[in-house]
Amino acid sequence: MPPLSGSWAEALKGEFKKPYYKKLFQIVGEEYRTRKVFPAPDDLFNAFHFTPLEQVKVVILGQDPYHNDGQAHGLCFSVKPDVEIPPSLANIYQELEDDLGCYIPNNGYLEKWARQGVLLLNTVLTVRAHQANSHRGIGWEEFTDAAIRVLDAQDRPMVFILWGRPAQTKKAMLHNPKHLILEAPHPSPLSAFRGFFGSRPFSQTNAFLEKNNLAPIDWQIENV
Repeated sequence: MPPLSGSWAEALKGEFKKPYYKKLFQIVGEEYRTRKVFPAPDDLFNAFHFTPLEQVKVVILGQDPYHNDGQAHGLCFSVKPDVEIPPSLANIYQELEDDLGCYIPNNGYLEKWARQGVLLLNTVLTVRAHQANSHRGIGWEEFTDAAIRVLDAQDRPMVFILWGRPAQTKKAMLHNPKHLILEAPHPSPLSAFRGFFGSRPFSQTNAFLEKNNLAPIDWQIENV
């Protein structure tokens, strides 16, 4: 696994010395050597690299990476520009259009959000090809929980967007009254019509940021 760098490496350095992380490092290394695993090793920590700790304004939690070829690149819900938009992201774009009037772009590459302070964090950072949730329970959850605790401890306003039950289990870790927590069903086709559509997370996030004298997020992903 490539090293984490910058402010996140400093904030999480205690994790790297713990037994669970050493075991995780070995398991993931062996998986990369013997199986097809996504994302590519160099993309593994992109969520942290694209959105340094001091720049985080919004946190969107996903579950584990996309498991089909060419999709996952280290940001939850995002795919590379030349990859077909997955159904959950198509529903996110539909809600974004309904909420803020953004046009639906021709690609699913969300780096623009990450560069503005939206941490797009999966709770599990790797997956075997074509096997959803195959790396659940090997140690990633402990690592990303540590990152969530670091975020909660930041003494500044932040928005946590929790879509679906797995993400909502992390609410118990959030205690800072400065933060805004937005919950809704997952945007997947299985649950989007149970309350994801119409939840207006993007306008609520921007209203909160502006109320706290922070620049709103430009949520429009442009066509390529």
